[in-house]
Amino acid sequence: MNTRLESIIAAAKQSWNAEQASGRIRINVTLDTSSRARGADQVLEKLRAAVEEKRIVADIGVTGSWGFCWMEPCVTVRTAAGTQTVLYGNVTPDRVDELIAKAAAGQDLPEMALGVVEGNATAEIPLLSDHPFMQGQVRRLMANLGRTDPENIDHYLANNGYEGFGKAIGMDAEALVKEMLDSSLGGRGGGGFPAGRKWDFLRTATASPRYLVCNADEGDPGAWVNRILMEGDPHLIIEGMLIAAMASHADAGYIYIRYEYPLAFARMQRAAEQAYEKGLLGKNILGSGKDFEIVVFLGAGAYVCGEETGLINSIDGYRGMPRIKPPFPAQAGLWNKPTNVNNVESYANAPMVMRNGALWWSSVSDAKEKGTKMFTFSGHVKQPGCIEIPFGPSVRTALEQYAGGLSGDRPLKGFQPGGPLSGVLPASDLDLTLTLDPYRERGMFLGSGGIVFFDTSACIVDLCLLYLGFCEDESCGRCTTCHGGTQRATEILRRISAGGGRDTDLVNLERLIGTLVWSNCLHGQFSLTSVKTSLKTFRDEYLEHIEQKRCRAGVCAGLIDYRIRAAGDSALPEAAAICPTGAIVQEGSGYRIDDALCIRCGACREVAPNGIEVVDRFAIAVPAGAAAGG
Repeated sequence: MNTRLESIIAAAKQSWNAEQASGRIRINVTLDTSSRARGADQVLEKLRAAVEEKRIVADIGVTGSWGFCWMEPCVTVRTAAGTQTVLYGNVTPDRVDELIAKAAAGQDLPEMALGVVEGNATAEIPLLSDHPFMQGQVRRLMANLGRTDPENIDHYLANNGYEGFGKAIGMDAEALVKEMLDSSLGGRGGGGFPAGRKWDFLRTATASPRYLVCNADEGDPGAWVNRILMEGDPHLIIEGMLIAAMASHADAGYIYIRYEYPLAFARMQRAAEQAYEKGLLGKNILGSGKDFEIVVFLGAGAYVCGEETGLINSIDGYRGMPRIKPPFPAQAGLWNKPTNVNNVESYANAPMVMRNGALWWSSVSDAKEKGTKMFTFSGHVKQPGCIEIPFGPSVRTALEQYAGGLSGDRPLKGFQPGGPLSGVLPASDLDLTLTLDPYRERGMFLGSGGIVFFDTSACIVDLCLLYLGFCEDESCGRCTTCHGGTQRATEILRRISAGGGRDTDLVNLERLIGTLVWSNCLHGQFSLTSVKTSLKTFRDEYLEHIEQKRCRAGVCAGLIDYRIRAAGDSALPEAAAICPTGAIVQEGSGYRIDDALCIRCGACREVAPNGIEVVDRFAIAVPAGAAAGG
């Protein structure tokens, strides 16, 4: 390893060890976008105030996410002696004083504890590794999450950080490419193309300068894998790009982060600044004679920039629209120079390969796809969260073990992997494995790792309208096929959900499906995948909307009415108070719904499920318990 890097790592480890042996209580708060949405900033502020007010000898810090997103804010408490660390969940501001008091007394708070992270389990608190959510996980990419401060480069260096780069900087580029190919590291954006092969394309390019791009424009609803990594361990991505640069002779790199990820952008930018300060980026890195610059670039807020050439156009300063290929980025990318594009998770795996070797990295998975994969789960589930597992388990395992099962008492209807450009699958496909081929065989893709589950309260027509409407909005407009085709398909679905379905609608949708495959880029080619796959397995639901003018889920606003079921229901005053249009009108001692004002948002039914019912507008009542509430 480079001697200057060895010195930097040694200093960081000394600092880390001193911090761990400080003799002070250590309290860390998970601080990322998910935890902030549930009040983590307020918890952190109150913790700091409570420690100061009570004059407790303690250090307060922040970490990335443990993946227990449904339990945020999460807090770890490490004893002054450093013998035990406990992870707590749902730490709201009103529980802070109690938590602080227990910590100061060297006691636990079992009713809030998720598990013991370091040290021995107690009679009331088991090891975190024994938690059902942690069973079967192999945390490599997530190893530092929840344990280190993402804004402190010394924390990363002290925990094997930049050791992989330390090996790579002294290796021949061809040997580096071979190591990546031997590992079978495939792209983690859904394509699975060998990362080493892409790097080799760039290595052998004849023009210069050469560029690397990290695609962090994670726009799929229900996917936040990349955000978890950028907010929790940003140096892992920078190290991965440095290794890729050594393998491909790249001169500079861009990390393209979606506009809607301000915290990820800030932390990646801070990480890059720290890497420059340590001499890990810039000119003559660590005295090696090798140069590599990194720019953290804020995206344009367009979904289509997730496509690599659309992203390149955006960095170039043009409108974010995909280019016609060929030429491919490896020949003409940024400023028409050779460019390699990988996603966040692809780069983040490279340090793991270099630290421990290709065989170690690939041996964790028995599937064709090697290594681990991060997944996020959301929708009608009890436990929205993020995990890291080897490829291979079934979707059923993901739902029942990691997502905690369905959140309500309705049965599963289906699930949607891979974002709005992928399709929807029925509950009967729940035993598909989390590998690439089963989805490719269905004309879909697994995507970057987001899976959304939905129960029978969801309407398939409404769901596909949501996805297709999104695709229409995000079409760049370059080709009429995509721009006009998604408009027409959206109009058909919108009309069906409004009660204007026609006998020819399904034929026309299928014609559009066959037409959009000729779009210029993947956005148009896959925009109707949700409709295509749902027509195979949920065709009867489309026909029900068209022929009977009925939405079995009670969702489509044009096919349903809201009615007062029990005018004396005690929850109706509250329902009336939250109605955004004032549609719930008091009459004497009871209430009625003014249909002209009602927008079928469902807010009233959530508050007063016994007092308000959803009925079919065309005289067929929606069965009790089936309505989704708008």
